[in-house]
Amino acid sequence: MRGRVSGATPWEEGLGSALAVAVGDQVHVAGCSAWVDGRIEHEGDPFAQTLTAVGNGLAALAEYGLTAADVFRTRLYVTHVRDAEEVGRAHRQLFAAVRPVTTLVVVTGLVDPRMMVQVELDAHRAGLARTLEAP
Repeated sequence: MRGRVSGATPWEEGLGSALAVAVGDQVHVAGCSAWVDGRIEHEGDPFAQTLTAVGNGLAALAEYGLTAADVFRTRLYVTHVRDAEEVGRAHRQLFAAVRPVTTLVVVTGLVDPRMMVQVELDAHRAGLARTLEAP
């Protein structure tokens, strides 16, 4: 069983992708940024961008009834190593109680140069598959 959630970024349609896809009891959320209402929020602030990006990812999980407590893996992509501490601080603020497996990678750039961080989330909820509609 599968389910899909679309986001509000202009890149999904061009890439032919979804914001989140549920497969069985897992939901995989694609790279989320600080994109809100057609613009990048918190330009120049990696901490605030991380909070917003994770918030966007958690909103996608909420479409399946999942929360931060269901997240078992995160991936953080930052455009400059100097931002790693602030990105980590934001991640810790949101996930300290959950402590998902996390990877932080420094990349050359993201699709929009105002983006300082992009976040992927993977979550699990036993029995989720029973709630999904057939493809």
